[in-house]
Amino acid sequence: MRATKGNKEYTIDEVQKKFYQDSGFDILNDDGEVIAYGRGKTVPYEDHMQAVREVERLQKLCANLQEEKSDLQKELETLKAEKKPAGKKAGE
Repeated sequence: MRATKGNKEYTIDEVQKKFYQDSGFDILNDDGEVIAYGRGKTVPYEDHMQAVREVERLQKLCANLQEEKSDLQKELETLKAEKKPAGKKAGE
């Protein structure tokens, strides 16, 4: 297991994990995958607001697409109902 922060990287064990995480180090497993993020990290306000705006845009887009899908399903049902020919009996 490794603890990384900036250009610092330490090999640690399970006992040291909490100390390094509390000190702001990310904890990586032996494969290099992050298993715990360090405490005290901040995101710049501008980046946060950009993400919030993107989420709002995607939620509106999703709502519009769901409404469009609903309208198209209703139209499809109407067309299917109109298209059904009268049933023919055998021999006619």
